[in-house]
Amino acid sequence: MTSPTEVAERRATVRQLAQGGASNRQIAAQLGVSKDTVRRDLSQEDAPATTVAQRLAHRAAQADTAVSQACAAARAVAEARPAHTLADDETARRWCAELRAAADQLAAQADAFADYYPCATG
Repeated sequence: MTSPTEVAERRATVRQLAQGGASNRQIAAQLGVSKDTVRRDLSQEDAPATTVAQRLAHRAAQADTAVSQACAAARAVAEARPAHTLADDETARRWCAELRAAADQLAAQADAFADYYPCATG
């Protein structure tokens, strides 16, 4: 039996592959599922989760994606080295303000995470 977390992860993978242009048949072959499963996963991507476990799994998958994207964005900014890039004063002020606001939001999320999961942040 497939767990709700595995279903949510598979649906996210199916959606990603479909957005990349893969056919249902290609997706099914790659994931080892039937074409009907792929079709159902794609048709239910916007459908509300029906059980608490499914909603929790969906939310966890969304959070995982968001954290991964935030980390990737932070790495991209670090590699771009905006502080060492020639920019006009207005652009420099905007970049600084946007980076500080994003850093404040991320710090608040890290603090909330530490509050909920103190053993994971020790």
